[in-house]
Amino acid sequence: MAAISEPAELAGAPQLSGLRRLRWPWLAGAVGVLGVALVVGAATGPAHLPPSEVLRSVLARIPFVHVVSGVSARDEAILWSLRLPRVVLGALVGGMLALAGAAYQGVFRNPLADPYLLGAAAGAELGATIAIVAAPTSTFLGVNVVGLAAFAGASLAVVGAFFLGRAGGRNPTMLILAGVAVASFLTAIQTYVQQRQTGSMRQIYSWLLGRLVTAGWQGVWFVLPYVVVSTVLILLHRRLLDALAVGDTELASMGVRIRRIRIVVLAAATLGTAAAVSVGGAIAFVGIIVPHTVRLVAGSTYRVVLPLSLVLGAAFLVLTDALARTVVAPAELPIGVITAIIGAPFFVVVMRTSREGAG
Repeated sequence: MAAISEPAELAGAPQLSGLRRLRWPWLAGAVGVLGVALVVGAATGPAHLPPSEVLRSVLARIPFVHVVSGVSARDEAILWSLRLPRVVLGALVGGMLALAGAAYQGVFRNPLADPYLLGAAAGAELGATIAIVAAPTSTFLGVNVVGLAAFAGASLAVVGAFFLGRAGGRNPTMLILAGVAVASFLTAIQTYVQQRQTGSMRQIYSWLLGRLVTAGWQGVWFVLPYVVVSTVLILLHRRLLDALAVGDTELASMGVRIRRIRIVVLAAATLGTAAAVSVGGAIAFVGIIVPHTVRLVAGSTYRVVLPLSLVLGAAFLVLTDALARTVVAPAELPIGVITAIIGAPFFVVVMRTSREGAG
């Protein structure tokens, strides 16, 4: 990624030399946490798979690494057909939600902003609800229609919020209000559909509360291109998000195209969020808790917050999913319930710590 040039607007942006850059020990530590989370997630489940067996099986499939797996054919099938697709999908969804949350916070200069601010969650929920009622088991090009409908609903909701906010003005406040209005409208339609189709309520709520159930790698291949494109675009604008803190007036006087920056970053974050929600449901708090934690521990510059949020968000959701699979085993708790239980009190602690530090 280092070979990709940064946006041209950086030439006119103010120099932010006083802001902390990402130090390699932080990144190495975050990658280490993610590695542990992936092994724990792959080893967790009804069929016990020791972490050592998971590592040997993975290493045995890496070219030029001479390791003998020694894992039984049954355990290999469980690991590569069920466990690893779910773990990788959790990492992609968690990393994308955390990165998108940090990007939204930078664009709106609001620490409470999250990836669902402009109605992505409401649009995805409506799209998924309609698909579950109409054709829950249908597929299109090998992808479940529910996921496609959720992706389309999330994307259209944000586009609608953008045009509604543009009609009311070009400032971020109007865009946020437009997102609230669109989300409320779509939620009302979704509630009406649910009341008319009570027979599908259990399946609808299972999706709405968040889940990472997967029958193979197709969900991973579906979401991966969107996550990669979104991640590259957002990370390329990390310095510009720091520059936005200077203020719109000063940046405009220097020739920086503020509106273009916001549109590109919001479009990238929305694209990734729509893909993540389409396969995982509306999983709450990841986009707020992870960036806040990174700011408290490693620094507030987006050159630090964005990459660490991506890696630690992936680790957070993988570990949360492992917990959801074990806390009431052999049953599973919806992962959205776990993130809310962890996220709500932790958010209060984070806010208190921030206030004490400021004082």
